Amino acid sequence: MHAAFCLIRGLSLTRLTPEPADALAGQLAALGLALPYVSADHATATAFAEAWRRRTGATPTLRDRLRLYRLGTLTPPAPHPGGRARLVGGRDHEHLMRWVREFAADVGEAVIVDADSWAGTRFADKRFTFWETPDGTPVSMAGSTSMVGGMVRVDPVHTPAHLRGRGYAGAVTVEVSRAALAAGATDVVLYADPANPTSNALYQRIGYRPIADWAVYDFAPAAPEAG
Repeated sequence: MHAAFCLIRGLSLTRLTPEPADALAGQLAALGLALPYVSADHATATAFAEAWRRRTGATPTLRDRLRLYRLGTLTPPAPHPGGRARLVGGRDHEHLMRWVREFAADVGEAVIVDADSWAGTRFADKRFTFWETPDGTPVSMAGSTSMVGGMVRVDPVHTPAHLRGRGYAGAVTVEVSRAALAAGATDVVLYADPANPTSNALYQRIGYRPIADWAVYDFAPAAPEAG
């Protein structure tokens, strides 16, 4: 008998305890589904990954661990850097792509970002804002998603390495968050690497509150049995 497998793009889960996670893994394995990854709050993702390993023999590897934040009371940074926010336009596209490439490299994201591939990246449908110094020099950027169900996610936030520590990231994140609220968002959220104390402290200073730790596990297929 040959097992039939159907590859799906991945699995995103709401919060589950280990017992329902195990039951779900059993149901999906019985359907012959091959999962490339699971994404959920850390406890749920870990429980499902272990259950999937037991059920299928696939090896889980932690790809990302992120901390989810939700905006409470927006608080501009103090001291506030000089300058202003400006929406990114068509004339900024080369500059924007360069910074997105730098961001992807910083976070270990394997993505090709150039004029030919841009439309297919996860960044193409975002709205971007630059923070500029008083002389008009861009020094930081933040993106945001379209509003869905009253929620906007701030992503990505990037300041070139040689310009960090001057308050630019906080200033541009505040402006993007303020724009989301002005557009009617009821929830403004973002993710941060829990291993980065600088970004986590920054987001909390400007009003973001931690909600949950998130994890993404990739699954390597089990080795076929001999014969």
